Amino acid sequence: MRLAVKRIVFFAGLLLIWQVAVKATGVSEALMPAPTDVFKELITGFANQTLVHDLVASFRRLSIGLVLGVLIGSALGILLAKSKTADETLGTLVLALQSVPSIVWLPIAIMWFGLNEISVIFIIVLGATFVMTINMRVGIKNVSPIYIKAAETMGSRGIDMFVRVIFPASIPYAVTGLKLAWAFGWRALMAGELLSMGPGLGYTLRYASDFGNMSLVIGVMIIIGTIGSVVDILLFQRIERNVFRRWGLERE
Repeated sequence: MRLAVKRIVFFAGLLLIWQVAVKATGVSEALMPAPTDVFKELITGFANQTLVHDLVASFRRLSIGLVLGVLIGSALGILLAKSKTADETLGTLVLALQSVPSIVWLPIAIMWFGLNEISVIFIIVLGATFVMTINMRVGIKNVSPIYIKAAETMGSRGIDMFVRVIFPASIPYAVTGLKLAWAFGWRALMAGELLSMGPGLGYTLRYASDFGNMSLVIGVMIIIGTIGSVVDILLFQRIERNVFRRWGLERE
């Protein structure tokens, strides 16, 4: 409860400082609108269903891309962890591609698929895949040899060993990978939607910028940041805490 109060007081203070600074300096609304102007624009956007349609479209693309990215990344991570040859060859490529920002792939996606849904989903998949691959690989490789030897003495081998011992022991890393895949995928979604031709938060952000509606630009940015924080705090942080507690890895 104290944490929630601290956050509310902090952000309320920021909004107050923002409001006072804008009114005191008399800066143009086209350059920096006051919080009241931003919230009026957001209320209008939700009232006429524009922002609602944007959110639905964005989350639909994110859901498809994130599921594909997590599945592909998990499979690649398992392959790299279990095959030394794949790790020394394909693993190097994965590390290199992980350092490439998702938005860099946007021109290629447009040339391959055009300005459509597939291009945006392609960017999301790339954003989520490589970080999931790396975390899954590390999780499997860091399974304690004691667990493996104990399972071997009980006759566990092959698929049975993986299903009963290796994969469950790597779950904390998989959860961290999922959390990072969400974060990278969310940012990739916004980057891809900036050049999309359909509804979505990124598309509305570009539209507002083109028409000089700074209140809507900042409003959409607030929505993007709020969703990212809320999902992380209410979903992934809770999952992480529960998993770490169950696996005896809870941090003090």
